[in-house]
Amino acid sequence: MARRKRLGAPQTGDAAPETKAFPLGVAPTTTRRAPIAQVAGDAAALAAAEALAGEMAAARSEGRLVQALPLDRIEAGHLLRDRRVFDPEEMAALKASIAARGQQVPIEVIETGQGAYGLISGLRRLSALRELQEETGEDRFARVKALIKPLDSAPEAYIAMVEENEIRSDLSFYERARLAWEAAGRGVFDSPQAAVKALFANTTPARRSKIAAFVVLHEAFGEALRFPEAIPEKVGLALVKAHQGDAAFAARLRADLEAEQPETAAAERRVLDESLRKPAGSFAETPKAEPVATGISMAASNGRVVLSGAGVTGELAAELRAWLAARR
Repeated sequence: MARRKRLGAPQTGDAAPETKAFPLGVAPTTTRRAPIAQVAGDAAALAAAEALAGEMAAARSEGRLVQALPLDRIEAGHLLRDRRVFDPEEMAALKASIAARGQQVPIEVIETGQGAYGLISGLRRLSALRELQEETGEDRFARVKALIKPLDSAPEAYIAMVEENEIRSDLSFYERARLAWEAAGRGVFDSPQAAVKALFANTTPARRSKIAAFVVLHEAFGEALRFPEAIPEKVGLALVKAHQGDAAFAARLRADLEAEQPETAAAERRVLDESLRKPAGSFAETPKAEPVATGISMAASNGRVVLSGAGVTGELAAELRAWLAARR
């Protein structure tokens, strides 16, 4: 019987298989795909790429694609804003958040042509980024994340701004009313009442009624008030009621505000409260003065007499005091 050859370890001089080209010394499996499979795979990949491109185009056209836009291309004053004053502490907190974590929520804009954009919502975020960029000079604050919305009309743009801010901002009744009044003044809506109805369609009828009342407040006293955003709901409604029930109230309140020149919201609030406590008819607009004697003219109304002219002297004032004292 023939002896079987014993297998042993390879000798030093034996050639070892080449393994350098393969990871872990394992050669990859090479399997050729059939031509029909290759065509089907390429077609599937092309279809997937086209579907992705179509979805991206749709997201861009529908305003769902977040894009990074240069800060200097955003026009913050494109719309009248419903909020004009920011709380310093809230703004500081927002800046700190953006500096630490970046901008988390995109703003909303519309294209206005020539590479420019008009701000719809997100004024606080835009302002915070601009302040950070100015303070630090860092490039990471030079762009703002934005959704470019496909809005076709000015009313749609205002409604979009209001809806976003109704969710994110604690707007006062006065701020809402002022926006409706000024939007109507620009011709965006037919009237302030129509503006309130359209802009705040998703709120309750009672809330819309209060906003409409503050529209009256803005029309009557907007220019005279320095801190109208701070007027509470109850005080504002009381002012409107007094204005509508007393023809002299508007003149009285304006005169009080002019005399006091309040420098803070609290000081203005005291003037408003004091005017509401005064009885109806306690002040009326002074009619035109008429001559009553040589060098003396008089204007009189309920609760008020005004003498004027060269004949009004200290001697006349003393005689009037004596005459009035004798009538008691």
